[in-house]
Amino acid sequence: MTGLGSPGVVPRDDAPRGVAAREAAGRLDVVVTGTSSDAHTWNLIYLELLLTEWGNRVTNLGPCVPDALLLERCTARVPDLIVVSSVNGHGANDGLRLIAAIRESAELASTPVVIGGKLGTLGDGSAAWGPRLREAGYDAVFDDSVGVLEFHGFLEKLRAEARC
Repeated sequence: MTGLGSPGVVPRDDAPRGVAAREAAGRLDVVVTGTSSDAHTWNLIYLELLLTEWGNRVTNLGPCVPDALLLERCTARVPDLIVVSSVNGHGANDGLRLIAAIRESAELASTPVVIGGKLGTLGDGSAAWGPRLREAGYDAVFDDSVGVLEFHGFLEKLRAEARC
């Protein structure tokens, strides 16, 4: 596990890099992050453990990650997937700002990015926010009413595409 609860933890320098290394290992390189306004950690730890159990290499940047730090870390390693998680109800608002910055980055413009958790304060989740977040640039939206099977299916599809 890397970076639990601390956005200041630097990913290991000896980590495998590049598509060939990831394919050889049979796993995706995934960055898990909270939004800049969300101090919750349990969701990030759960995602890290789940993604690791599913055979992926995970870097967990922790909670309250400033957008600039996420961009810095992700452009340095260009992961196969960025997972944004929020449980404070402000995920959609923070997520819209964050995805704009990610898609403006030449290195990350085509990197798959998903967002999930409690995306709004009214409890309407992806019904209200999903289309807007996908239009803004997220590849998938998993609100708190969706179970992990849908997320796992997305990962398996992404893994299959990486092998092609």
